[in-house]
Amino acid sequence: MKDLLEALAPGSDELALARAIDSGRIPAHIAIIMDGNGRWARQRNLPRVAGHKQGVPAVRATVETCARLGVGALTLYAFSVENWKRPRIEVDTLWRLLRVYLRAELALMMRHDIRFTAIGRLEALPAPVRTELDLVTRRTSGNRGLRLNLAINYGGRAELVDAVKALVKEARNGEVEVTEQAISARLYTAGQPDPDLLIRTSGEMRISNFLLWQIAYAELYVTETLWPDFTRVELLRAILDYQKRDRRYGGLGSSDVPSSAGAVLPGGDPAREPMSQPVSLPAR
Repeated sequence: MKDLLEALAPGSDELALARAIDSGRIPAHIAIIMDGNGRWARQRNLPRVAGHKQGVPAVRATVETCARLGVGALTLYAFSVENWKRPRIEVDTLWRLLRVYLRAELALMMRHDIRFTAIGRLEALPAPVRTELDLVTRRTSGNRGLRLNLAINYGGRAELVDAVKALVKEARNGEVEVTEQAISARLYTAGQPDPDLLIRTSGEMRISNFLLWQIAYAELYVTETLWPDFTRVELLRAILDYQKRDRRYGGLGSSDVPSSAGAVLPGGDPAREPMSQPVSLPAR
């Protein structure tokens, strides 16, 4: 947090918003559906690819701000399994932009101790894209700051299918308990906290098959701002809005709990609902 305050211009809106943020309640994991690139371009009578290009600075500002704030993980929805239906020229342009972005931003990732990971069905990506992703993943693997997940050729249902397949495969060699923890351990984001805050730009009120398992208790924040216009100010506003909310996790809010109520988690959040009972898969 101190790193961000020192980087902002005195008297700026950014600095005022940053000072209002409670450094003790920074989301451990933020997920963002980056929507509105095509609409941004259409409003300006530009080709759709112009919107994708203009969205790159928004990615840079968001990543750097999260790193400076001390956010643990940031997951950006870049390309879904359904996006292959788009025109070939647009898809090819996206791959070129991704490769350019990775090369250009590697220095920033190293400077801010960011660890990069790509999540999704990566085997279906063009070979040059996989090569670039692998390079940045390896180069940043020793970093211990922000965990940056780029969801590419990603789908929430596909992720769950892959997790269940892994469980079934392991069951062939012996009994496996099917629990929430077992499924979470086989997701693309295994070992990371679930998102506390899910941001969607462009005003659409949809989840769009994104992190379906992980966002079970995430706070949702939707802004009309199109992704190319998403600035550091927009991100800070989303975090401030998140910090005003009373997170219940299926229980009573802190303002609804009488003084004689049972224990709550640190920060005033009541304990989560009990986990479902484990189910065993028999060996085949």
